[in-house]
Amino acid sequence: MPRVDKVAIIGLDAAEPTLVFDRWWNELPNLRRLAESGLFGNLESCIPPITVPAWSCMASGKDPGTLGVYGFRDRRDWSYENMNIATNLEIRQPRLWDFVGRAGLRSITVGVPQTFPIMHPPRGCQVTGFLTPGTDSAYTHPPELADEIADLVGEYMLDVPSFRTDEKDTLLENICRMADQRFTLGRHLLTSRPWNLFWMVDMGVDRIQHGFWQFMDPEHHRYQPGNPWQDAIHDYYIHVDGKIGELLDVLDLERTAVWIVSDHGAKRLEGSFCLNDWLIQEGFLTLRSPVTERRRLNLTDVDWSKTKVWGEGGYTGRCFINQAGREPRGIVPPEEFKALRDELIDKLHALTDHQGRPLGNRAYKPEEIYDNVHGHPPDVIVVFGDLRWRSVGTIGNPDVYTFENDTGPDGANHALQGTYIFSHPALASERRDASLYDVLPTTLRALGLHLPKGLRGKALPGV
Repeated sequence: MPRVDKVAIIGLDAAEPTLVFDRWWNELPNLRRLAESGLFGNLESCIPPITVPAWSCMASGKDPGTLGVYGFRDRRDWSYENMNIATNLEIRQPRLWDFVGRAGLRSITVGVPQTFPIMHPPRGCQVTGFLTPGTDSAYTHPPELADEIADLVGEYMLDVPSFRTDEKDTLLENICRMADQRFTLGRHLLTSRPWNLFWMVDMGVDRIQHGFWQFMDPEHHRYQPGNPWQDAIHDYYIHVDGKIGELLDVLDLERTAVWIVSDHGAKRLEGSFCLNDWLIQEGFLTLRSPVTERRRLNLTDVDWSKTKVWGEGGYTGRCFINQAGREPRGIVPPEEFKALRDELIDKLHALTDHQGRPLGNRAYKPEEIYDNVHGHPPDVIVVFGDLRWRSVGTIGNPDVYTFENDTGPDGANHALQGTYIFSHPALASERRDASLYDVLPTTLRALGLHLPKGLRGKALPGV
């Protein structure tokens, strides 16, 4: 493939490859057009396959352990109290736009997660992502771009107000409005700014799948035939495909390589496993007094003098061992840490579902799956039921199995395999799998830039 002047990355958070390449392939003409001159297929995510840290892994070519970011909320130290949302402040590795800027080239980024607050703005312009508190924050570089956005689309939507809600008609309206704004802004910046790298992320695919998967999937336990929203996800994919076509119309495709990427995929959510209730049941976690109603685990609930392990819920589970000399009130001697962790993992692997069938859980030790382990990682990362189950961190549930999500109505969980297309007229069409870590080296090579050492991925063949 010849070197190109520009690379455009169009991110679709959680775009599911079985929907794109199989189920609705013939109804997505712009994605199909790109794949006809490029590589395409599954894009394996990181572990955990979550928006944070997955987009930062893709942008840096580094894994969560090297970044020191293990999910939306991470421990800032080994205390029990200091767990906060992982923002741009946690990212200390250079990302794609940093490499592009060092080469004297210009970037446009719109909505890429973990870019707020803006610490080291790219050479070009930047609009931060969905973790931005609001448009009254400094969410653009340069700052005056915020006024330009307001003139263009009105009140800019960084995210939908709530995607875990029973108000489905309002949710659908907000998701479509957010997408229309984001693609309008992307097209405006593409045609009004000099650039070599363009990277925009639409969050709508993720939001609509969490909100509407149960209405689409006949195998979902909450599916009802003939429901009014059974085509919502299908129609949104087609809508986004049309918006992608509008972006392609303003690109010189002979001089521009185009990515379509998702940070992970999606699948139906079959149930949730109450991790902390199970840890209590197994004797790993002890409370000061019994809890008779479901609520979030608070630090004041825990008898740390008798607690060996506690957990965090989410798309995946995270377990922390109360180690002596590390945690303030740790009781597990360092010499017993390894045996306790192995015991915990064995029990997690042996778990069955509510009908006695093996869940097929996978529990990981961070040091065995990451190149480096920085920050304050969980001691065990748990994928429940091949991601058809998620982890619930609340306590006081009537059973360790529940079919409600503790953060609001949700019909989908994440999948490890996301979606990618890498397109340029000089490439032959080929379906082959890749890794999210391959995006950075492939892009740098396409632009004729040096590949730094220590990247986890590699450039795609033919680039």
